[in-house]
Amino acid sequence: MTIETKYSNIPNIDAEMGKTVFNYIQTLTKPVGSLGRLEELAVQLGEITGTPFPTVTPPGILVFAADHGVAVEGVSAYPKEVTAQMILNFLGGGAGINVFGRQIGAIQRVIDIGVASDIEDTGVIQKKVRYGTGNFLVEEAMTRNEVEQALEIGFSQCEEVIQEGAKCIILGELGIGNTTTSSAMLAALNGVDSVGDLIGRGTGISDEKLLLKQQVIEKALAERKPNPSDPIDVLSKVGGLEIAGMAGAMLAAAQNRVPILVDGFISTISALVAKAINPAAGDYMIVGHRSAEPGHLLALQLLEKQPLIDLGMRLGEGTGAAVAFPILQSATLMIKEMATFESAGVSSKE
Repeated sequence: MTIETKYSNIPNIDAEMGKTVFNYIQTLTKPVGSLGRLEELAVQLGEITGTPFPTVTPPGILVFAADHGVAVEGVSAYPKEVTAQMILNFLGGGAGINVFGRQIGAIQRVIDIGVASDIEDTGVIQKKVRYGTGNFLVEEAMTRNEVEQALEIGFSQCEEVIQEGAKCIILGELGIGNTTTSSAMLAALNGVDSVGDLIGRGTGISDEKLLLKQQVIEKALAERKPNPSDPIDVLSKVGGLEIAGMAGAMLAAAQNRVPILVDGFISTISALVAKAINPAAGDYMIVGHRSAEPGHLLALQLLEKQPLIDLGMRLGEGTGAAVAFPILQSATLMIKEMATFESAGVSSKE
């Protein structure tokens, strides 16, 4: 069975329900179109869920953690040990995504899908495919079989959180070196060899490290030659386990008609992978924010999405999407709680 066949059961969005929601919005006590993108979001959520009064609460936040072999090349400001340390911070409730997740009442999970060390804490969902990817400068990041394992782990973890009641999915990631991996994947998926305009400072690297990062990626692309028309090949040659896991989770959300609130740069790369596997998945995606990472603009163009907010954020973990989530909630409350002209006894526009 091909990957495309395995993840082929994504229903079409309900265009008729979208029309129903649109028509209902015109009856609310406000001038036509006066709530702008909130109205567009309400229609989109109606199409995604197939219901006239969609709900997005509670959201489910899945944070996938994995290490990247390319980090040994010095492309990050932090050592790879920080990945495991940040998981413990997450479990203690002190990470940025914890703060914003609590604010929106989210179901929160952290999954070890490929950390380079063992995490003993029982609060981590243990789904390690391997101890970090290979250093893609000198070898392929992982095998195709490992990519498929990571996709399936993401898929099953998302289905579990949906069964627990999640009505919207936010995907986050932890992994030192993952902006290098994401930049390499973006260049590969776009079919280009030069990445000077795509790479950013990630964890806050110096000018010297930024140049090194570019050189490492460009050399890796020349050596590995990932196939831009095969997302599994791109993942196996220059990808990351957490990126594959998030893509699998997005496919599960789409299959279950649950909206996906996409985070920043790395999450958008996962979204591109999910959409490449099944184009219908893209209809279930809403991009939460515009990352400060330079490559995110191109990634958004390829995904054909406009972000809800732009606050100059680049933390990852799902934080930008979590901060943007109340906008989705506002769109649903608009159609649930606003009065119509008829119910309020207000004269409508002639």
